[in-house]
Amino acid sequence: MTEQLQLEMGNIRISNDVVSKIAGMAALETPGIAAMSGGLSEGWAKRLSGKNVQKGVTVEVGQLEAAIDLRIIVLYETPIHEVCRMLQQNVREAVESMSGLQVVEVNVKVEGVAFKDDEIEDLVIRTK
Repeated sequence: MTEQLQLEMGNIRISNDVVSKIAGMAALETPGIAAMSGGLSEGWAKRLSGKNVQKGVTVEVGQLEAAIDLRIIVLYETPIHEVCRMLQQNVREAVESMSGLQVVEVNVKVEGVAFKDDEIEDLVIRTK
């Protein structure tokens, strides 16, 4: 599905993939986020870092609005509720400023905790 904005000079379409990439990049830039989670697949959580930022991001784009669902892995010893609030704010601001869409909700599901950066790198290598 693509977003279509009516303008005097013509239409602008913003695809779900574009909104998903913007949200994924903003999520990975948020302090306390270790990685995006690809969800459960065959009993294992696939965890990915910067290479494929659309993993862990689901978007619904309407005429003028977007709703975003994120699945994340947080770093150990970070206040999860604060990280998630900051994540919601960063994703909302990035999508709204880059796309012109109004973000009506950013839902966050924390699917894991990473204990150190080395663990994240190991997970990325094993899931490729």
